[in-house]
Amino acid sequence: MAPPTRGRPRSFDRDAALDKALRLFWRQGYEATSISDLTGELGIGAPSLYAAFGDKKQLFDETVTAYGARYGGFAARALAEEPTARAAVARTLREAAIEYTIPGQPGGCMVISAGINTTNAEVAARLERMRNANVDAFEQRIRADMAAGTLPAQTNAAALARYVGTVMQGMSQSARDGADRAELLTVAELALRAWDEPAAGG
Repeated sequence: MAPPTRGRPRSFDRDAALDKALRLFWRQGYEATSISDLTGELGIGAPSLYAAFGDKKQLFDETVTAYGARYGGFAARALAEEPTARAAVARTLREAAIEYTIPGQPGGCMVISAGINTTNAEVAARLERMRNANVDAFEQRIRADMAAGTLPAQTNAAALARYVGTVMQGMSQSARDGADRAELLTVAELALRAWDEPAAGG
């Protein structure tokens, strides 16, 4: 029997391996994903994993960055491209319903779900910062619309932005729990009705 090889396979595709690791963390979360899980998923030995990506934490950090670039940027695009905060929120929630339920892809949002129950303070803090950054971006856009007169001056920008973030987190968990696209699109429309209620300005 030939001795096991210690290096990476000659056909090793780092980008494809990164995507496999990303999806594994997305499905299982940071805490529940072991080095053994990762090497099994990527089809390489532990030394090769460390050589290519560093330790588990370094690999996770890289997958989070890749997730934002490949899968999670729809809210930022909506905020950049839509003419109003309301239009950006509508697009974001509708696209969330679609993105969170793509067949063959883990359900929900990796940034929302991957840090659940983790004991790694750095991982938890990074994901928390990313979630809050999204809320802050919505708040800034809402405040810009208030300044432009598109939204009433008495609008509670912080609460309204947090509402959007809360709905997205709920949609993400619901997708992981088996909610289908049609259900989440209905949730998005109900959330938009709440946005349009006069109470949104309270």
